[in-house]
Amino acid sequence: MKGYRETEIRAGEILDRLEHCYPEAHVELDFDGPLQLLIATILSAQSTDKRVNQVTPGLFRKYPDANAFVAAARDELEEELHSTGFFRQKAKSVQSCCAKLVELHGGKVPCGMDELTALPGVGRKTANVVRVGAFGLPGIAVDTHCRRVSQRLGLTTESDPVKIERRLGELIPEGRWADISRLYIWHGRYTCKARGPACDRCGLVDLCPWPADQARAV
Repeated sequence: MKGYRETEIRAGEILDRLEHCYPEAHVELDFDGPLQLLIATILSAQSTDKRVNQVTPGLFRKYPDANAFVAAARDELEEELHSTGFFRQKAKSVQSCCAKLVELHGGKVPCGMDELTALPGVGRKTANVVRVGAFGLPGIAVDTHCRRVSQRLGLTTESDPVKIERRLGELIPEGRWADISRLYIWHGRYTCKARGPACDRCGLVDLCPWPADQARAV
């Protein structure tokens, strides 16, 4: 129990420091409303937020609501999404998701986790991004950055995103869950990178076992 409490305290300190390191951290996908964020998040798979942001302004002008996406010619939608990669699968996912939104929710994006994850192409990560970014609800979006950071910090040994989400949710109060998504992603994107992590300028180095683990592995 003592070990868990120490980890809990360290997790809180980590979050406090990340707040100080990244006061400007925010969702980097550009969006106006829940539907745009949902679609942008689907498109961000195997792509970058920067690339998605180059595509979505024209995309949302052409298809302003769920009905418009459903009615779109598939080949035209694929062309719009081409530069985001995996454009055929993404076009299919977007249209299937929007069709279900129209069928079940009148074209509106629901805020409930169960309702969101019942949509085609929407897993817990995407659902949490939408819940946090569009509705201001608590949620932990475990993407590759969040997974890597939480593992290197020794907060979890799990690799399954759902188990990591559960573990972080146990260590951090619900009122700060949204901060985990925002700050861990920024830390993983700009400092604790998959290759060449910048440990020399990391504000968490004294709280992180990973540099020592790497030194012992050499």
